[in-house]
Amino acid sequence: QVQLVESGGGLVQAGDSLRLTCVFSGRTDFSRRMGWFRQAPGKEREFVAAHRWIDGSTDYSDSVKGRFTISRDNAKPTVYLEMNSLKPEDTAVYYCAADNTIIASRDFSYWGQGTQVTVSS
Repeated sequence: QVQLVESGGGLVQAGDSLRLTCVFSGRTDFSRRMGWFRQAPGKEREFVAAHRWIDGSTDYSDSVKGRFTISRDNAKPTVYLEMNSLKPEDTAVYYCAADNTIIASRDFSYWGQGTQVTVSS
């Protein structure tokens, strides 16, 4: 069984930084890819960033590229999302995701419960 627990959300001002953490538990091979998604009120869930364990490659949505950084600590395993230069439009519930496939993809099988990020202007 896979469990993903996010933390680190909160209320910040525009321009501030925030780091989200997602702790994975379960079979390690089910964390071959980990990623972050977000869902703003009234909108569909959207892809934010992903990390592939096998080669350390990363993928970002255009809206966060250059501001957000995804990283992973393989020892735990834990994935982080460092968010800089936050904007009000980054306000959303952020979800951690994991998958056991190694292909580069934005599809994931396992999901956390989410953590709220609110950016005030």
